Amino acid sequence: MPTISNKGRNMPESPIRKLAPYADLAKQKGHKVYHLNIGQPDIKTPEVAIEAVKNIDLSIIEYSPSAGYESYRKKLAQFYQRQNVNVNSEDIIVTTGGSEALLFALATITDPGDEIIIPEPFYANYHAFASSTSATVVPLVSTIETAFALPSIEEVEKLITPRTKAILICNPGNPTGYLYSEAEIKQLAGLIKKYDLYLIADEVYREFLYDGYDVHFSVMNLEDVQQNVIMVDSVSKRYSMCGARIGCLITKNKEILATVMKFAQARLSPPTIEQIACEAAIDTPQSYFDEVIAEYKERRNTLIAELNKIEGVVVTKPKGAFYCIAQLPIDNADDFAQWLLESYNLNGETVMIAPAKGFYSTPGMGLNQVRIAYVLNKKDLVSAVNVLKEGLSAYKNR
Repeated sequence: MPTISNKGRNMPESPIRKLAPYADLAKQKGHKVYHLNIGQPDIKTPEVAIEAVKNIDLSIIEYSPSAGYESYRKKLAQFYQRQNVNVNSEDIIVTTGGSEALLFALATITDPGDEIIIPEPFYANYHAFASSTSATVVPLVSTIETAFALPSIEEVEKLITPRTKAILICNPGNPTGYLYSEAEIKQLAGLIKKYDLYLIADEVYREFLYDGYDVHFSVMNLEDVQQNVIMVDSVSKRYSMCGARIGCLITKNKEILATVMKFAQARLSPPTIEQIACEAAIDTPQSYFDEVIAEYKERRNTLIAELNKIEGVVVTKPKGAFYCIAQLPIDNADDFAQWLLESYNLNGETVMIAPAKGFYSTPGMGLNQVRIAYVLNKKDLVSAVNVLKEGLSAYKNR
């Protein structure tokens, strides 16, 4: 038989989606499943975006330009400029989600065996993107004991080798909710300047900040390393438009843009109708975001308060995004997460969580941790955590 490529064999499974068949089986049994496993908001998409789709007047749904529609890129640049982010329309290439932007970035800057330093735990698909481009992930370990704070810059520097090409961060972070300060970003900028590296920043949660941390410092505002910086963004979370699959790659480096365009041309174009919706969404009033952020803050507070009531659970309070890592009083979160769906229910209800092992690259890390997305309403969050609490007790007493 023909063989599968090593690249394919080494492609990691999604820790977020791999349990989906068990959730489907639980639903077939008539159980209600609380989805804490995936960052799919239940917040309504802005009406201006929905209306734009309803009122499309097209006789042909044609290819869009490979870089995305110019009108959208110009409007997107103005959106960033209103946030005092140094971006122009010619710095932007529209992509099919932030995922494609990250894949294009890694494909553009790495050769097989080149190394990317990533603070862990990190968004699981970073590993998949690295595998796709034959780059090597070098994890920078952060721990729940320090609320997943960035280790000292000296610890980061120790990981740099002749094969290092970039440092990749998510700010604020998925799965931890950690928010990088301006000082930390500038420290990383000093390193990339010293060693002539790239700094890639995934800023898709840039609006979701809490507790007075209301200013997001973008890597695009680093003044003396603009040629070394790549920013990735997406509409998925900002406008609760995950299914639109529209993101962007932004950089001042013309050589990177020209190379990314080759990949963009090879996949032809980003979706046409979704760009129309996204362009309209930029007119969403500030009141929408004010309400959404207030709602997520309340959900976060509810989740953390309920988790802290469970004996043996350790959890940190996120400063941004809408995720947290919780450490559970068990040895194997993968087994527990599957058991919850396959073998447990509380009055016909169970819960789906994402085992955190898949968000780490270092072997043995995160085995007793899970990522929880607080994208449900407060009532459902309380119910879900109660199911989790009773499930933990039943699991340990099997």
